[in-house]
Amino acid sequence: MKEDVNQFLPLPPAALHILLALASEGRHGYGIMREVARQSDERYRLGPGTLYDNLQKLLDQGIVEESGRSSGDDPRRRYYRLTRFGRRLLATEITRLEGVVREARLHLKIRPERAS
Repeated sequence: MKEDVNQFLPLPPAALHILLALASEGRHGYGIMREVARQSDERYRLGPGTLYDNLQKLLDQGIVEESGRSSGDDPRRRYYRLTRFGRRLLATEITRLEGVVREARLHLKIRPERAS
């Protein structure tokens, strides 16, 4: 049976940022915090408590999983990656958010930005 991604939407901001940070590769906790800050131009920062509380929920829900460690890395360091379900959930949330932005642009009469 396939799980319904809609029961997890909309994603809370911290969860969305964590999933985005894991979209390209598995990362350890500090790496996730740094990637979230980088992706948001330092506007959104996760503290350790917020990060690990959210990671535990995402693990329990089968959205992320622990992955193997890098060779020569600190053995206490845990790495995380998206599950197949997590990727599907993130893709669905991105589509939902694109719709929200499209509606906002229509109502505010803002033209979409063009790529240079």
